[in-house]
Amino acid sequence: MRLLLREVLLSFRRTPLLSALSVTTIAFALFTVGLFGLVAVNLRQALRGVEERVEIVAFVLRGTPSETITLASQDVAAFPEVSDVAYVSEDQALARARKDLVEFRDAYRDLQVNPLPASLEIRLKPGYRDSRHVQSVAERLRSFKFVEDVRYGRDWIARLDQLRNLTGLVGFLIGAAFAAVAVVIIGVTIRLTILQRAREIAIMRVVGASNWFVRGPFLLEGAFKGLMGGLLSLALCRAAYTLFQQNVGGALSGLIFFNTGHMLLIVLFGVLLGLGGSLVSVGRHLRDVH
Repeated sequence: MRLLLREVLLSFRRTPLLSALSVTTIAFALFTVGLFGLVAVNLRQALRGVEERVEIVAFVLRGTPSETITLASQDVAAFPEVSDVAYVSEDQALARARKDLVEFRDAYRDLQVNPLPASLEIRLKPGYRDSRHVQSVAERLRSFKFVEDVRYGRDWIARLDQLRNLTGLVGFLIGAAFAAVAVVIIGVTIRLTILQRAREIAIMRVVGASNWFVRGPFLLEGAFKGLMGGLLSLALCRAAYTLFQQNVGGALSGLIFFNTGHMLLIVLFGVLLGLGGSLVSVGRHLRDVH
C-alpha cells in the first residue's frame, strides 16, 4: 500500500497540470449535478408538503349507525397505507362549509335540512401517497356497504406522480451526461501518464510484475482524483447555496442543503468516476505498452 501511495504522489508531481485538470473536471461535473440535486432536494421537500394534503374522503350513507362507523374506522385505520382516520359528522361538515365557502354563507344559513353527508377522511403514510396506493385504498373503501361515494382527486394525484417522475428522470440524465465527460477526461489523463511511463512499465513486466500490480497505482490515482473532485464539488455547492440564500433566500423560506447521506453519495460518486475512468483507460491502453 505504501508503494501504491508513493506512486500516486509521484504521478501528481510528474503531471501536476493534468492532475489538476482531472480533479477540476470531476469537481465541476459533480458541481453541476450537485446544483441540480439541490433543486431536486428542495423540490422534493416542497412536494412532501403538497403530498401531506393527499386525502381520501369516503361519504357515509345517511342513517348509518355510529357503531358501524366506529368499527369500520378501526378497520380502515389498520390498513398498512393509512396514517389516520377522522370521522366528520353532518353538523361538522355544515359548519366547515359555512366557514370555508363564504360566498354560500347566506344560503347555508337559511337551510332547513342539512344536505351535507357525514364522511370519513383518510390520510396516508409517506411513501403511499401515489396514484396506485391511493386508488387501492379507495377501492377497498368502496367495498363497505355504508359508503355512498369515495373522492380523492385522481387527476391531481396523477399530476403529482408525473412531477416526481420528471424530477428523477431529468436528474439521472444530467448526472449521466456529466459523469461521461468526467470519465473521458480522466481516461485521457491516465493514458498520457501510461505513455510517459511506458519504459518503466515494460521493465516491470519483464521482471514479472502482474497486470494488477501495474494497474494498481493508476486505479488508486483515479480514485484519489475522484475523491478530491467530490470534496471540491461539495465546497462549491455549499458556496453557491450560501450565496443564493444571502441574495434570494428571504423570498424562498425553508431551503435546505444536502444531508450527510447525500454528501457521502456525491463523494462516493466522484471516487467511482475516477476509478471507472482509470479502469477503462488502463484496460484499453496498457495492452499497447511493450
